Amino acid sequence: MSDVTTTDLYEVTMALSYLHEGMRAPATFSLFVRDLPPGRGFLVAAGLEPALDFLAGYRVERDDVEEFAAALHRPVRDLTPLLGLSFEGEVRAVPEGHVVFAGEPLLEVTAPLPQAQLVETYLLNQLCHQTVVASKAARCVLAAAGRQVVDFSLRRTHGPWAGLQAARLGALVGFAGTSNVAAATSLGIPASGTMAHSYIEAFPSEEAAFRAFARSHPGPVTFLVDTYDTEEGVRIAARVLADLGLGPGCAIRLDSGDLDALARRARALLDAAGAAGVRIVASGGLDEYGVDRLVRAGAPIDVYAVGTRVGVAADAPYLDAAYKLVEYDGHPVMKLSSAKVTAPGRKQVFRRAGRPDAIALAHEEPPDAAARPLLHTVMRDGRRTGPPDRWQDARARFRADVAALPEPALRIEDPEPVPPLRSRALEELTASVRAGLETRLSRPGTRR
Repeated sequence: MSDVTTTDLYEVTMALSYLHEGMRAPATFSLFVRDLPPGRGFLVAAGLEPALDFLAGYRVERDDVEEFAAALHRPVRDLTPLLGLSFEGEVRAVPEGHVVFAGEPLLEVTAPLPQAQLVETYLLNQLCHQTVVASKAARCVLAAAGRQVVDFSLRRTHGPWAGLQAARLGALVGFAGTSNVAAATSLGIPASGTMAHSYIEAFPSEEAAFRAFARSHPGPVTFLVDTYDTEEGVRIAARVLADLGLGPGCAIRLDSGDLDALARRARALLDAAGAAGVRIVASGGLDEYGVDRLVRAGAPIDVYAVGTRVGVAADAPYLDAAYKLVEYDGHPVMKLSSAKVTAPGRKQVFRRAGRPDAIALAHEEPPDAAARPLLHTVMRDGRRTGPPDRWQDARARFRADVAALPEPALRIEDPEPVPPLRSRALEELTASVRAGLETRLSRPGTRR
């Protein structure tokens, strides 16, 4: 199965109908989020890079046509108009790492209508999943307030590929490492890991386990201390580290219980044992809310390992996103359905220091000299306009955008987003297209 057939069936039926009707004129679709999920003050744009890889290699082959035909229970010859179709369009998009808000296009595709239609599902899948996970991870970085955060999500993500994405997205927003070996080696992300409780249980004592681990790993080590009695585990870890001459760079890990109280007691025990350079790592069901509470309480935790809740964006696992036709054959179009009205025309988003973003029409000039456009042409004639973006570059964008956000948008509890404004030209076009549609639909016999 190729990525071409990773699509909803109705994309195929619509594209086939367009071809039969000769509807091959350029169409622009805009991908945007209608509303921010609850508890979010902003989103972090992500998923563009795999989306561009998909578009650059998009081509309907014979095997794809056969799969489409089988799904529709029709002869293969009925689907042959799709054979050889490739993506030859333009993509304008917000580069990964930028902060975005509801209503702002993450991406706009302009291509012959059948092509632009067929790629909808895959684009929504990539940008929605990765944007929602990147946004959750970003909040963990903010909650940690300068302390390191590492990704432990692989075993609970919705498949290995989602785990690889989670590790990359964590690095994109500032995570210090990942437990995912494949992500670490393929993406150049620092690998991070310790031991499981089963490792401790396999030995006759915690001390035997710690000494064995240190013999196999002569570099800085991290001992998991809460398998039995946490305080005793800390004492044993401190003694073993001292006996072996290990200290700075090493750590203990707390994985359960009252992490605040345990971290305070562990810190006191380590300091009393002369192990002030040994760090404390905390894990166990943490996300930005748990990290925020611990940081605000002053818990002496140096590294936060986040996993399940972040890798699946547990409290907000999806985006109310849409991929809507906004222009066809040079004419702006819009949807009038209640609660799902769309704005017509190709668009641009302008970012202005200290002021809300402005959503404008693509041809408009910036509202002022300092305003900068967020959407850039990243693909033309089906080909990338430049080399693939790196997660390190996206991280730099993220840091710059977050630094410019007002404090209420950054809050972990009850954040306040900064809704974008619409330009006068966009408002006027919207009103004009709406009036034209309502007039046309009010004529007898127009709507059936």
